[in-house]
Amino acid sequence: MAQIEFETSGSPEFSVIWLHGLGADGNDFVPVAEALSLPGMRFIFPHAALMPVTLNGGYVMRAWYDLYSLDLGMGEDSEGIFASCRRIQGLIDRERERGMESDHVFLAGFSQGGAIALAAGLLYAEKLAGIIALSTYLPLSQSLEQHPANSDAPVFMGHGLNDDIIPVAAGMKSRERLVELGHDVEWHAYAMNHSVCQQEISDLSGWMKGIILRTSGSATT
Repeated sequence: MAQIEFETSGSPEFSVIWLHGLGADGNDFVPVAEALSLPGMRFIFPHAALMPVTLNGGYVMRAWYDLYSLDLGMGEDSEGIFASCRRIQGLIDRERERGMESDHVFLAGFSQGGAIALAAGLLYAEKLAGIIALSTYLPLSQSLEQHPANSDAPVFMGHGLNDDIIPVAAGMKSRERLVELGHDVEWHAYAMNHSVCQQEISDLSGWMKGIILRTSGSATT
């Protein structure tokens, strides 16, 4: 899978696999990752495959799965979702082969990429550091059978109150479902549209630092 990769310092202790939204590519969130100001990190930004998207009249663009409608209840491309989950889980496996423990790997994503981050994280068979889901929703929310290893994985969710692509109500409903499934969800809503804001970056940085400190501390005790 083609991807962009950079490290914030030598010998990274944590990895973040960050998935872009529909029609974008891996370059999209490099500036956001840099703005987090987190040392000791390896950031990986894969490019989704090019595919025709039904919602956009069959126009070919980078997508993690097909979209049939902005109405999230109008059917989901489960085959495409699971295929992308397997690809992302392969990237986690690659990090483990490079010496990174699975609980030092974060999955992150925005919009459609956030949906895959959530699904791939819940399905992964080894414990992850956490899942970051920005302006997104949990796909296949009633049928997804999460793996016990990540049944309590911490989740950060941020959403725009004025989001006209994925309504904030959809994000809130997914948050409720994740809590039902046993996850500690840190939820933030911001006065923005379908985007990312500076306050969200600051909140996310603080959340990640907390997990990094707890994980690093437990590894030394």
